[in-house]
Amino acid sequence: MFDFDRADQALESLRKLHIGTDRDAEVATHIKRLLAKDDQRNLIPFAKRTPDLGETRGFMLTGEPGSGKSHLVKRTLRKLSVLQPREDGTPRCLQSSVPSPATFKSMMLQLLKESGYPNANPRKENWLLVQDLRYRLQLLEISVIWIDEAQDLFCAERKLILRALKSLMQGDGAVAVVLSGTEELSEVIRSDSQVKRRFTAMTLPDLVEQVDGGSFQDILSQYCQRVGLKEPHAPDLIGRVFHGARYRFGRCIELLLMAMEIAVDREDAQLTVDHFAAAYAMNEACVASENVFYAERYWLIETDPKREELPSRGKKRKR
Repeated sequence: MFDFDRADQALESLRKLHIGTDRDAEVATHIKRLLAKDDQRNLIPFAKRTPDLGETRGFMLTGEPGSGKSHLVKRTLRKLSVLQPREDGTPRCLQSSVPSPATFKSMMLQLLKESGYPNANPRKENWLLVQDLRYRLQLLEISVIWIDEAQDLFCAERKLILRALKSLMQGDGAVAVVLSGTEELSEVIRSDSQVKRRFTAMTLPDLVEQVDGGSFQDILSQYCQRVGLKEPHAPDLIGRVFHGARYRFGRCIELLLMAMEIAVDREDAQLTVDHFAAAYAMNEACVASENVFYAERYWLIETDPKREELPSRGKKRKR
């Protein structure tokens, strides 16, 4: 008999599970390059500086929403023992998402707060706040700053932010900078040659069924086994999952987990296409004819709202 209580517990465990891929090792390589080494070539908790100018370096990870970039950076930083907080709790790495409203001043105030300095004066001039932050970074011997969803930071004050990045990567207390965000972030960084040369870059590609379909099928099988559900029998299911999740790894996992949750809630012992269709409909609020798990020619359904806003080229697709 199917144990639904056990299935609920297994689902909770799966939500916390990290699925390792080749991308983990690549991101780790980029971030490790930002850190100095001792005489035995072991990483130490200090930002590496260039021998000529004494500047630190940065790393930029870009990908579309749902590609899993934030989770990937967070896990990589967490696994690096040299970046873990000291025994007294003071950090070696500052981590922050861009606050709202996304302004230069709000970002500086947020970073100061993350450094344990919560009472920064919001009336201060921007560059005085930068100096306060530099002082905190030097005092605490911070090695790395990570700013997530960094593309939002450059919307209105691009030149100011770029100048601040260069400043934080120079002089006493200079830190390595990790930025993650969408492709818009990459365009901004490339617009300034001085900033661009300081950053290595990596883009999380879209999934390709012919390349990634087999590994995702393995994930689906392992997840079903852990929860106790029978696997679905649908030859084109992986293609439909990829298309419905916009070919982004993180969204695929979220869609799979939601479909499994629906199956357990309905007390169904087997995961089916209907569960995926219900999960997709909950996310997209679509009718059955526009549901990628029901439509015969599902690949003709546009699942990315951004692409729908682009001017059409030639004849419009039929759905």
